[in-house]
Amino acid sequence: MLLRVGSRGSRLALTQAELALERLRRPGLELALVPMTTAGDRDRTRPFGQIGQRGVFVKELEEALLEGRIDVAVHSAKDMTSGDTEGLAVGAYLAREDPRDALCGAARVRPGMRIGTASARRRAQLLALEPGLTIEPLRGNVDTRLRKRGERGLDAVVLAACGLERLGLGGEIDHRFDPDELLPEAGQGALALQIRAGEEELVAAADDADTRRRVDAERRCVALVGGGCLAPIAAYHDGERLTGLVADENGAWVERRTGSKAEDVARALAPFVDRPA
Repeated sequence: MLLRVGSRGSRLALTQAELALERLRRPGLELALVPMTTAGDRDRTRPFGQIGQRGVFVKELEEALLEGRIDVAVHSAKDMTSGDTEGLAVGAYLAREDPRDALCGAARVRPGMRIGTASARRRAQLLALEPGLTIEPLRGNVDTRLRKRGERGLDAVVLAACGLERLGLGGEIDHRFDPDELLPEAGQGALALQIRAGEEELVAAADDADTRRRVDAERRCVALVGGGCLAPIAAYHDGERLTGLVADENGAWVERRTGSKAEDVARALAPFVDRPA
């Protein structure tokens, strides 16, 4: 049997796809990796909101699944929309790795620093931690963003710790933010194997039940609160409790709520979605 596995073509995405292939390998199954380019890969200059909402790194892979050109799509779970696309499902989540955000270039956040990130979630929380920061937009793959830190004279950049570690770049990390400092993106640290609905058995053996429980709760919370990829909305389940966050994009205020159910946390956060700065 041949299983065609689709992935973005960046070095990190292909490294993550190889992790998925390792989990899927079994006797009698032939695996073929199919690299693809997404809208988020083609346009590396404009803010995400000008390209599209959450999902700019997954849409083409989802279309390939629905059209039968691939059988499995490997995604960073944080790149997915908060709800499942019609006709598709997450057949497996690989065991989650470090979900935290990492500061590269400095051991701590200090007033007056120039920090690079394209994430509205990171921007809002960084400015709430230290209003004296200057946050500069920074896009590109991991290697590009690390290089641009030096080229642009930035004091630091913020990246996902798991991505750096998967690329063997853990030594670039100077500080890992505790979730109490920077709440991670829903699904951060987890890899999702997306398939056509009804074909879950193709990847079921790779599923990590605890990761699924946590990431499903995070994605559901974000879906219920609302907002696209530009909205400073986040959710993180630590294994015991779910914490959700809504913030002003400039860090003027941050609202966190914690509970056991996504519905309860989302209900507590919903009144703040349209709160003025």
